[in-house]
Amino acid sequence: MLILQTRRPTMVQLLVLVWLTWLTGDVASLQQIYLAGTFPIQGSDGWQGGQACLPAAQLALEDVNKSPDLLRGYNLNLASKDDMCDSGLGAYALYELIYKAPQKVMILSGCSTVCTTLAEAASQWNLLTVCYGASSPALSNRNRFPTLFRTHPSATVHNPTRVTVFNKYNWQRISVIQEAEEVFATTLDDLEREAKQQNIEIFNRQIFKDDPSAAVANLKRQDARIIVGLFYPKPARKVLCEIFKKKMFGPKYVWFFIGWYEDDWFKRKSYLEEEKIECKQEEMIEAAEGHFTTEALMWNQNTEEVTASGRTVSQFNDSLLGKLREDARYAEMLKKNIMPEGYLEAPLAYDAVWAMALALNETARLLESKGMSLHDYNYDNKAVADIMQEEMERVKFLGISGSVAFSQETGDRMAWTKIEQLINQKYEVVGYYDQRTNNLTWNVDDQGNELVVWSGGKPPQDRTIILPDLQTVSKGLFFPLLAVSLVGILIAIALLVFNNKFNYRRIIMYSHPSCNNLILSGIILCLLAIIPLGIDIQWVSDGLFPAVCAAPNWLLNLGFSLGYGSMFTKIWRVHRIATHTKTKGEDKIKTQVVPWKLWSIVACLVSVDALYLSIWQIVDPLHKQIHKFDTYASQNTEEDVKYEPQVWVCRSDYHNIWLGITYAYKGLQLILGLFLAYETRSVKVKQINDSRLVGMSIYNVAVLCMITAPVTLVIPDKPNATFAFVALANVFCCFLSLALVFVPKVLFILRHPGHDPREREDDDEKKKIEQENKLKQILKENEELQKDIADKDYKIELLKKHLVMKKEEAEREARQRMGLNSNGNCRLRNNVGITDLSRQESLRGITVLRGQVPGSGTTAKSYL
Repeated sequence: MLILQTRRPTMVQLLVLVWLTWLTGDVASLQQIYLAGTFPIQGSDGWQGGQACLPAAQLALEDVNKSPDLLRGYNLNLASKDDMCDSGLGAYALYELIYKAPQKVMILSGCSTVCTTLAEAASQWNLLTVCYGASSPALSNRNRFPTLFRTHPSATVHNPTRVTVFNKYNWQRISVIQEAEEVFATTLDDLEREAKQQNIEIFNRQIFKDDPSAAVANLKRQDARIIVGLFYPKPARKVLCEIFKKKMFGPKYVWFFIGWYEDDWFKRKSYLEEEKIECKQEEMIEAAEGHFTTEALMWNQNTEEVTASGRTVSQFNDSLLGKLREDARYAEMLKKNIMPEGYLEAPLAYDAVWAMALALNETARLLESKGMSLHDYNYDNKAVADIMQEEMERVKFLGISGSVAFSQETGDRMAWTKIEQLINQKYEVVGYYDQRTNNLTWNVDDQGNELVVWSGGKPPQDRTIILPDLQTVSKGLFFPLLAVSLVGILIAIALLVFNNKFNYRRIIMYSHPSCNNLILSGIILCLLAIIPLGIDIQWVSDGLFPAVCAAPNWLLNLGFSLGYGSMFTKIWRVHRIATHTKTKGEDKIKTQVVPWKLWSIVACLVSVDALYLSIWQIVDPLHKQIHKFDTYASQNTEEDVKYEPQVWVCRSDYHNIWLGITYAYKGLQLILGLFLAYETRSVKVKQINDSRLVGMSIYNVAVLCMITAPVTLVIPDKPNATFAFVALANVFCCFLSLALVFVPKVLFILRHPGHDPREREDDDEKKKIEQENKLKQILKENEELQKDIADKDYKIELLKKHLVMKKEEAEREARQRMGLNSNGNCRLRNNVGITDLSRQESLRGITVLRGQVPGSGTTAKSYL
């Protein structure tokens, strides 16, 4: 006999069956309202936070529908699609959700790129959009997105936090590298505004699309130290690899990344392999160590506080993990302690659904008072849409992510920001920032020390400190040459005294002591120029710098004109005298040298220099220019310091033109001086007895100047070399001139302190000159007498002729009378004798020797 036994249901099973029957029937009797949702889940680029946010939203729907105080008579549903964080797919998904029944009352969306597209279009259908993962600052534009709200704080909420941290550590020079996305571009624009208000400079802004290598290289080249990175997780891994390659990590660098990446975003092998990251896992870990993240608080910090949904944060976390384990893929990840992407933002999605439910609840109550319901809403019913928006603006509750409220001006969520640092591969919360009170709270340990860890033991600098290394003339070079120049000045002053004291001596007098004084004055000025040329300009105040800057120019030019100009004038005068004597055909130089003519030429040269320098100083004054050279690292490797060699030089705007004119003018003087010195090398002029020595000085000065001037043009930025060339050439020129022109005179007078032998010859020479002058006077008188005698001889000849004529006439008369008187012969003979006697007397004195009549002590002139 077969006995069939059946088990009778227990009381618990009967109660569950009754509850399920009641619930099914109750839901079926409720009015269904639908939300349209897009979640990025299976995309390859951008933020794929829908993996954890969709389960969180579904959990929120369950809690909302269970709540007896929310949406009585309604059942809230979610129609969702995967937008892969692609704006095109998101727009397509929106159109499908809108145009396919049932009617949707609000839109729930995730990443910024999709939310931007959906929110801009949703207003055309009078739909509210609530974004749980969009941080783009562009979404704060109420004119462009009039119906947008978001539980995810704007990315700009990070900027006040970053700027406050920058100020805390006195970082004033910030660099930014960003992915070419609108969300990051607008975030950076806001960061620049925030930083500018705090006098912080965003000095370097690098943008990349796919490959960040060039952007990171530019950061390295421009010495970026404090760097903010704005990009999605996938590009972030590429950037981190480049950071390792360029060695831009460690004690000298600080990186700020976005805080909503997964905790293992930089080291998960699956990501590194899939994305073909060129760096190894350990290299990525090394490069990531110590970076900071800023992130709006997405989880209520009081984990046991009961929120508006009736759950605590701990209960929500347990329920979320349970729901994630329902998916095999996520369950496998959780076993490996890997959280699905979007886990951090899951409370925002949960609270977004609750905010929508609360707004719809209040809207339904208002519509019910007017005899309407939520089913009266459609895409053309702007009145109901406006009520929904007003109620959404009034929403305020304590959610899983903290206090939830929206700004009426922008629809943005106001939230705290937390600051984390990666320490030993784990993110540690090191501080919080309250934007509303502008308060930065830094976490400390039990000893009161900040939790922040610096690999170098101290906060790094915002740049390599570039310390100026002012290149000045070496003390070991300046002071010896200064001492030599001072000795030269003292010698020149002593020679001035000597020259004026012994100006009566022949050797001094015939060298023109006044001209020698000008040479000595020029030497003193040239030697004085060594002081401003080599002085350490750090000792000179800004007020005195222009004077010190112009002093060498004036001293050298005027000193050259006085010193070389006087020597040039002497040699030029010798050449003129020699040429003049040669032209006259004289064997001996007799021209006297007038001192004022020498002075006048020197005065002209000095006047031309003074006028030229005055024009230069007025039209294009000399001023300080700083020439900078390549930096070099400090020998102390612990210091983040580089030294920049600098040379301060005196320059005018058209310095090369003025210098060219100076060199051309002075060079012409040097060449002409060389020519004159060569031409007069064998000429000895008594009136300028040191002309040969002056010529030798001109040779030395010209050669040294012609060598030094071009060299200084080649090495103007090398203070020691330039000063050495100029100062040594100056000293050699001055000392050689002193030695050649003045030392022989000093030695001669020291050897012959009294009346020297050459000066004793002066009396004999004077007597000789007097005798020569007397002889010249006698010869002159003789010439005059000879002229008188010649004149008288001519007159005598005329008288002779006249006598002959008279004689002939007398003879004729005598012959005539002979015929008449026989006694006439005797009378004629007597007349002839008398005539002969008179003739002899008249010829006396014709022979004159040195002005005397022979046989008489009287001169010819007095005799005649």
